[in-house]
Amino acid sequence: MTHAYNELYLGKAQVAMGDMLHFARYDMQWNIERYFDLYINSGVARRVYMGEPRVLVGMSGVELFYEVYYEVTGAECEVKPSGCYNKSPEYFAGWSLAYYSWYRNMSYDDIQKIIPINEVVEMYEPFHEMDVRQFVDALDKRRETIKNETRLKRLRAYAGLTQKQLSVKSGVSQRMIEQYEQGRKNLSHASVATVISLADAIGCNVRDIV
Repeated sequence: MTHAYNELYLGKAQVAMGDMLHFARYDMQWNIERYFDLYINSGVARRVYMGEPRVLVGMSGVELFYEVYYEVTGAECEVKPSGCYNKSPEYFAGWSLAYYSWYRNMSYDDIQKIIPINEVVEMYEPFHEMDVRQFVDALDKRRETIKNETRLKRLRAYAGLTQKQLSVKSGVSQRMIEQYEQGRKNLSHASVATVISLADAIGCNVRDIV
């Protein structure tokens, strides 16, 4: 398996990621979801993922935060770290995500599409006491589930509709919608009228759901 960068740097990356998220949450008092979006959009996440030496081994977690802050605001962050960064759920999230990114050679942007950062933080119990490979297994299962979701289910969820609401709007029975979403019935074999009704109710193009 090809990893994102040399394993020699993995431990440093994990600690830095953990420290960065802890600092963002507790010293800066930032919403962790908002911060992680900034981390990704700043370009720093990409540089960490690619194994750029300056950020991967040349910076502490707090310095990584400073780098993100500067990229986003154009100003220097003057807040100083208050203490030891470990054991917090945010530290666990950063430490574990760094491992998953390295192990699966996956960018943080792509990982966020599998699971939002706040849900990784919520995995602290019980995963912080487990081997990190169990964290990998959990994210792999989630990744597989998402990959197997039908287009109809993704589009319905994106539109903010429950199956019942979609049924009412489209005139297609909730049972049929459930079967299409679970892949037990193939939507591409449905009548044209059914497909058009579902697409109109969701507000998408027919080609998007079949």
